[in-house]
Amino acid sequence: MARPRQHAPDALHAQVMHACDTWLEDKPVHGLSLRAIAREVGCAPSTLLKLYGSFNNLLQYVNVETLARLEHTITTLAADDPEPWLRSLAHAYWQYAEQACYRWQLLFDYPLAQEGELDQRQSDLIEALFTQVETCLKRYQPALDDLEARRLGRTLWGSVHGLVQLGLNERLGYWQGQQLKVDELLEQLLSTVLAGLRHRGVAG
Repeated sequence: MARPRQHAPDALHAQVMHACDTWLEDKPVHGLSLRAIAREVGCAPSTLLKLYGSFNNLLQYVNVETLARLEHTITTLAADDPEPWLRSLAHAYWQYAEQACYRWQLLFDYPLAQEGELDQRQSDLIEALFTQVETCLKRYQPALDDLEARRLGRTLWGSVHGLVQLGLNERLGYWQGQQLKVDELLEQLLSTVLAGLRHRGVAG
């Protein structure tokens, strides 16, 4: 991961990211502070302000790292066949969110960067995810044009993301006394969307 500024010490940046990673393994970001991080890495809070400019910018680097980890997870999935790839992607998305829930919470509950290098890097990583989904949908159903694939990719992933968020918050409800499972609902969602795309091919 690139250093925050050209003159920034890489070693300190790595320590800061490690300290944030350790914190977010079992605690939410709401209790984290610039002072706590400075204490953990053995420097003054003013040193971190000089390095990052603000606590918000520091957290944006954590978000960039989270997006990069998610991208790495995605690139390790076998992409030979579109249908299994989409299903694997949806389940990998859920598993990552479940296993790194506080990192996930920071990424989606905290405002992303609005300008500059951080904003561009975050936007590029998010767009890369959507582009892969769109490309996969067009491979599955070549009748889709670019705009349709773009809209469907975002609609599908918005639905996947919604199920993941509700699953993390345990808000999916119950059936016959058992909590509904995210993995099963993701399978139902993908089956329904893919069946609709197959039908379009037959109808066309």
